[in-house]
Amino acid sequence: MNLDKCFSNFQNALSDIQTNLSALAHNNPHARPPFHNALSALHRAFQGPTLSPPWARVGQSIMPMPRQPMSWEAIEERLEGVPVYALSNASEEFLLVAGASTGKNLGLFCFNEDDAQALLRQVSTVDPRMRDGSKVVPVALNKVFQLKVNGVAFRLIPEQSQVKNALRVREKSGFAANSFPGVPVFQSKSLILKSQDKRYRPLFFRKEDLEKSLHRASSDQNQLNPTLRQGDIQVATLEDVIKQMKENSTSKWEDVVFIPPGFDVSTDPRKQRTP
Repeated sequence: MNLDKCFSNFQNALSDIQTNLSALAHNNPHARPPFHNALSALHRAFQGPTLSPPWARVGQSIMPMPRQPMSWEAIEERLEGVPVYALSNASEEFLLVAGASTGKNLGLFCFNEDDAQALLRQVSTVDPRMRDGSKVVPVALNKVFQLKVNGVAFRLIPEQSQVKNALRVREKSGFAANSFPGVPVFQSKSLILKSQDKRYRPLFFRKEDLEKSLHRASSDQNQLNPTLRQGDIQVATLEDVIKQMKENSTSKWEDVVFIPPGFDVSTDPRKQRTP
């Protein structure tokens, strides 16, 4: 993902819409617009209970067996408290974007609700019929990874600010680049969580949330442990973390939990911070 085009999929999709609409208006004013409703199976996939709080499923059942890759069910439990945002119509059916250049329909999921609202405004501008009843809806991240529909490609759209943060972290580590290959997640070796006598490493979708948690942890433990530092931040891609959790029996990611954007772990009474 190029830094100057970190929403390239987003922008290309909108470009495809405009191209399609121009062609449709010229050739057939009654043709179906490039936005259309997903199958009812997609609609059902987004139904269910309200998003779980980020610590609701951190318990005894999610730790993998020794020397075995994590089961997909265990990984899903780690992801289910993280919201992403998609578009739906008045019938609460998921909206897809038709890609003229690829021949595939795109399902776009934004980590930032404001980005999804901006997409909705673009959709309504391009196709006024989408204005009535269309809205932004939250979807649990684990539901996105469950979706498999022929002819549909699902795309996660990270926050542009976090892509920039990820590139800065990489640059400080001596790996300067102008692109980042996925959704960035941030961690620090100075921040460990404890729950039910187990230790977990939190992965944050926003660098600012990690820094806030480190700052509070450092303030809380300064007298007990003055070596706790606010720095020492690393970045990885969400896609690579999940791949290693699924495939690698010795994955270094098996003890991680994913922290939703805007959540400060230092305010949760069920954890402890240790260096």
